[in-house]
Amino acid sequence: MGQYLPIIVLAVLAALFGVMTLAASHLLAPRRPSDAKEAPYECGIVPSREPPERFPVNFYIVAMLFIMFDIEIIFLYPYAIGRENLGVYGFVAIMIFSVLFFLTFVYEVARGGLDWGPVHRSRDLSADADIVSPERTSASTVRHVGLDGRPAGEEAA
Repeated sequence: MGQYLPIIVLAVLAALFGVMTLAASHLLAPRRPSDAKEAPYECGIVPSREPPERFPVNFYIVAMLFIMFDIEIIFLYPYAIGRENLGVYGFVAIMIFSVLFFLTFVYEVARGGLDWGPVHRSRDLSADADIVSPERTSASTVRHVGLDGRPAGEEAA
């Protein structure tokens, strides 16, 4: 027990320091709330409006999947190094972990958690026959910006 005494003393001192600094800042800090202090701060840019919508949850799910891939690699590397010492028990443990991880990944893909961007819908082009007509070429549909007012044949260098 004596060998752990320095670690226990350090943990107690760290906890005391945290509690004392929080108490001191609560007791000694001036209390003058204002609208400017209550406003969110984003790198010096004053927000002009509220965010249009909540941040998508899919972002967090993808981040958690990325962390799970990292954890799987962290577990697979020691197994690969010491597989002869771990034997069948280690193999079964790694297989159970890998199967559970793979099933959660398949569930997330099937649920559509990795589908980002707008939904692409097929469009009936028969209604827009004039838009897709063979008479249209890039010369008739593309506007060349910056060439207005120049003599014909003069190209930009």
